[in-house]
Amino acid sequence: MHRYLVYVLALILLPVSLALASQWPAWYWGVALFGLMSVLGTWDVLQRRSVLRRNYPVLAHFRYGFESIGPEIRQYFVQSDLEDVPFSRQQRQLIYQRSRNEMDVVPFGTLRSAYAVDYEWINHSLSPTSIPHHDFRVVIGADCAKPYSASVFNISAMSFGSLSANAIRALNKGAQLGNFYHDTGEGSISPYHREQGGDLVWELGSGYFGCRDENGRFSEERFIENARLEQVKMIEIKLSQGAKPGHGGVLPAAKVSAEISQTRGVPMGVDCVSPSKHSAFSTPVELLQFVARLRELSDGKPVGFKLAIGHPWEWFGIAKAMQETGLLPDYIVVDGAEGGTGAAPAEFIDHVGVPMNEALILVHNTLVGLNLRDRVRLGAAGKVTSAFEIARTIALGADWCNAGRGFMFALGCIQSLSCHNDKCPTGIATQDPSRWRHLEPVDKAQRVFRYHENTLRALRDLLGAAGLNDPSELGPEHILRRVSPVEIRSLSSLYRYLTPGELLNKVPEHVVFRDYWADARSDSFNPPSRIAALRASKER
Repeated sequence: MHRYLVYVLALILLPVSLALASQWPAWYWGVALFGLMSVLGTWDVLQRRSVLRRNYPVLAHFRYGFESIGPEIRQYFVQSDLEDVPFSRQQRQLIYQRSRNEMDVVPFGTLRSAYAVDYEWINHSLSPTSIPHHDFRVVIGADCAKPYSASVFNISAMSFGSLSANAIRALNKGAQLGNFYHDTGEGSISPYHREQGGDLVWELGSGYFGCRDENGRFSEERFIENARLEQVKMIEIKLSQGAKPGHGGVLPAAKVSAEISQTRGVPMGVDCVSPSKHSAFSTPVELLQFVARLRELSDGKPVGFKLAIGHPWEWFGIAKAMQETGLLPDYIVVDGAEGGTGAAPAEFIDHVGVPMNEALILVHNTLVGLNLRDRVRLGAAGKVTSAFEIARTIALGADWCNAGRGFMFALGCIQSLSCHNDKCPTGIATQDPSRWRHLEPVDKAQRVFRYHENTLRALRDLLGAAGLNDPSELGPEHILRRVSPVEIRSLSSLYRYLTPGELLNKVPEHVVFRDYWADARSDSFNPPSRIAALRASKER
């Protein structure tokens, strides 16, 4: 009967407290406490929805309480400095320090084991270079009427609606101060993106927010209104995102405020739906034709697309469409499956999509194999927080990196894992004015700027130590990884890299190209003939 011990004690101590309170008024606190526990325990015993509460009246609530603060207990008291779930204490601390202009040096040696499998580093040179600046840039859309010179480190797609008004203000002002870009996310260009004047990359998702007609289809007239804004530097079509690739979304009608209605071009009082796929195109060729059309409608601004790699034949179909039509995107952003700032179904977060490293290498290899790599710029996103991670990602094949959660930490995010319930304690990922109004955009913009600035300074020092002069000189041979206690390999030897034009001459021995390249089609995203035939045979 120990299960009922607390409840029984409360029932016994309630009359005792009442008796003592008649002589000592301080005991009324006991009356209140034991009275509340008695009522709660009685309700637990009588209710029929929870077996745990019936079997453990009162006590069950202690369990629920500790469970509710479990993530905080683990993060603050249990998690090690290097346990990156989702981001390690060391990663967060580095961002906090750089955003505050605090000393970011480490005393007494690394916390990492240099002999552990997967330990990585960049080799230094005996003839280091002295680089006079840290504003490393990439020209995107060199053949466009309005090419854009982008920083090698930018703010990844995060929509107004997912982030608060003051968070958007701070991010955009930080981008303006540091001369780097701020991706709007698929929620379109809000008034808060416009206030500070920072460079914008306008992301178009399947809902075509900001450029949709009354039926939710793409509207050229409305697109032109936003695309030709001076502040908008590039257009990005979102095919899929790392957090939940292949998945649409619904913003319930109750959350469609007047501001969101105006920003997205959707009516209030109606669910705001992001379909799982686009209606403006349905084949790889049509996608590229859409890219070309948007470039024309925007008066010659760079246009590209973002995708998380899934079925390889679908990406190969896009690549074949580039080869056959000569229609090229100005850039591609590869979003790794480990990316994602907002809420997503657990199975999608944990088990859908290709991680950034392999996805980036596949896209890079395909473009190299078709002799198109020098004409299409590549960005990449996926848990990039430090100068080494930028260097490593560029070494794998990217031209620049984007980060979402890194810049959220710069704003003051504490990784409370409350992005999905509108109760973000720092006012970043919430639409609750009582929370986000306490986020001071002027101060946080400085933190965003300093994080970007100090990270690029660190990148400059890293490149100089390696004897290089620019991030574009990085290659997979510069990054080393321990693969066993007694074996070290460079990334160039760990991953199979294609030679220029290799796909034009033959199908490489690379297993993914060997299995899927020949059957991929530029006129369809559907499975290759062999896969379709296998599926049909199973259905029979």
